[in-house]
Amino acid sequence: MFTLLGLMFVAVALFVVFAVFAVILKLAIRLVLLPLLLIKWLIGGLVLLVVGPVIGLVGLVLLLVAGALFVVPLLPLLALGAIVWLIVRSSRRPVTA
Repeated sequence: MFTLLGLMFVAVALFVVFAVFAVILKLAIRLVLLPLLLIKWLIGGLVLLVVGPVIGLVGLVLLLVAGALFVVPLLPLLALGAIVWLIVRSSRRPVTA
């Protein structure tokens, strides 16, 4: 029983040692690679500055095309509404002052 408890204690101790070593190694690698990360952010920002307006224009064109696709089938109803409005407007008596 105590042997199993001792083995568990050794396993937990080794895990903690390896975890601390991994964290220290990760921090060292990140510190060494920090200039590359900053260059990556700078290049990403410049690419977004160039590509962003292009994506915006493409999105605007797609929005207009999608709007036209939804509006075109409704044109007969618009024409029918205009005809009904003209008939109703012409059948009313003029207002006298």
